[in-house]
This record gives sequence, structure tokens and C-alpha cells, in this order.
Amino acid sequence: MTIDLNQFATLQKQSKASFNDQKRIVKQVMAGKTVYCVQCQQPLTLYTPEQSENSGIRCDKGCTDVALDFC
Repeated sequence: MTIDLNQFATLQKQSKASFNDQKRIVKQVMAGKTVYCVQCQQPLTLYTPEQSENSGIRCDKGCTDVALDFC
């Protein structure tokens, strides 16, 4: 099995961009700012472990779903 280094580099860039986007969203939502889903334009909501078995940040439709672990 061979790995195409160009494809791997592209995948790394996409993963890094996705992680940074999620990190930005988490910071904004946790700071109380209104952030909208890029797919459906619904506001994103923070769900804590007390509110939901699946804690995280998501829109009502589920387009955006960022799972979070609370310690």
C-alpha cells in the first residue's frame, strides 16, 4: 500500500482547518455569542451533560454537531 504524499498533505490541511473552525465555534458559543450553522442558518446551542446525554454544540437539525467532554 502506497501513500500519495500530496493527498496526505491535503487531508492534513483540511483536518487542521476543520479543527480550528470547531475551536472557534466552541469559543464563541461558550462566550454567549450567537453563532449560526453554516448549512441551515439555525442558531447553535450548547448542551451540557445536565441537559443532554450527548453534550456538545449543535443546531436543531443536526447539521452541525460538535461533541464536547465536560470534566
